[in-house]
Amino acid sequence: MWRYIALLTLLALARSEYRYNTKWFTVPLDHFGFATNATFKIKYLECDDYWDMGGGPIFFYTGNEGQIEVFANHTGFMWDIAAEFKAKIVFAEHRYYGASMPFGDKSLDNQHIGYLSSAQALADYAELINYLQKNALKPKYPVIAFGGSYGGMLAAYFRMKYPHVVAGAIAASAPIHMFPDMVPCEVFNRIVTSSYKVANSKCADNIKKSWSFIRSYAASANTSEWLRQNWNLCGPANSTLHADVLVEFLESMYVTMAMVNYPFASDFLMPLPAQPVKVVCQYLNETLKDKELLEGIGKVISVFTNNKKECLNYTEGDNYGNLNASGWDYQACTEMVMPICTTGKNDMFEPSPWNFTQYAEACHKKYNVYPRPNMARLEYGGAMLEAASNIVFSNGLLDPWAAGGILNSVSDSVKAVIIIDAAHHLDLMASNPSDPESVKMARQIHKDNIRKWIDEFNRRMAHRRA
Repeated sequence: MWRYIALLTLLALARSEYRYNTKWFTVPLDHFGFATNATFKIKYLECDDYWDMGGGPIFFYTGNEGQIEVFANHTGFMWDIAAEFKAKIVFAEHRYYGASMPFGDKSLDNQHIGYLSSAQALADYAELINYLQKNALKPKYPVIAFGGSYGGMLAAYFRMKYPHVVAGAIAASAPIHMFPDMVPCEVFNRIVTSSYKVANSKCADNIKKSWSFIRSYAASANTSEWLRQNWNLCGPANSTLHADVLVEFLESMYVTMAMVNYPFASDFLMPLPAQPVKVVCQYLNETLKDKELLEGIGKVISVFTNNKKECLNYTEGDNYGNLNASGWDYQACTEMVMPICTTGKNDMFEPSPWNFTQYAEACHKKYNVYPRPNMARLEYGGAMLEAASNIVFSNGLLDPWAAGGILNSVSDSVKAVIIIDAAHHLDLMASNPSDPESVKMARQIHKDNIRKWIDEFNRRMAHRRA
């Protein structure tokens, strides 16, 4: 325990060294129409400490679904290499997340949320970079986009849609193939399951068996009370509805730990020890039944909640605290339709088929909109990336989101980097003594490509200025 606390303290100290200025930039509410002239401000974080203003690059993080400080503090790779490249560092916040709210506290209300989209966010970023380039017709500074997860998608899309603005992009753990009919919907949870199987084969088996026990315990007043006390639940779990919500929470818990199954302690989403899947599987590493199995899962929950004394309000769902992604549900109900399902055969979950009709009706009920399942594929190319250039797609094979990632190079300039023993965008995090060699190699590949893109930009600009 003390070693775990010490590691978290070191992580906090390391993050405190990231110094940046918080700035604001005015953008149009709607980049693509002329019905409104309304504007608002997006936040961005800027560091010039390492920058060669004579021509050093701009390292630009395409902010994703959360407050930008979280990504600035957990994208150490950009900070680690900034001095080597003499780069300015910029982290731009995505509209409708963090403090970049067009309508203040009412931004996520149905009547105001309609300007939340990836295309609008990319246009915000293009405007910001144009400002940083001083509106030059022949820009002086090469811009390299970085992003992880949805931010990785945006980094790749940024290069595709604005190649005159962005010289190249490092797109880590970017599931740009996760859209309907592009990959089987069950692959995501098969990868989750494999993480637990690798830790211990009985671990995944026990989790798979647990669902029926959980539901049977919730069905009885006596056993549901035992479940509430043993798992330190804030409220009862004594109905079918309660059981459904509790199962959904546990499924999300297992997925989250697989995503952030890093070789070191991290608080990216919440404080977790190194290799959290391995840690929790020690409680499920032998054949368990009935109450023994549920006691083991109670210990798993304690690890996930960092042994908090307060009760677990499982009805809150994915409440990570340090990453407020409230707007993502709307994006998933409009353009970012990513089918995920379970079969109960090749995964450790209850069967849950993908039903687009039900999904669409739930979105309409909540937001009064219907999803457009083909929108992102048509807008950004899907698997047809032959016209793209200067993008590195990196994916760790421990990451469930690799299910929708680019795993094979498309061309000489659109490359895939596979990191065998890495979880969710580990390669974008700060260098750590526990990093596997595959991550170190991936970062070197990133640096080689960044240097190549910068040189290409400089040669091209020199030719145009001649």
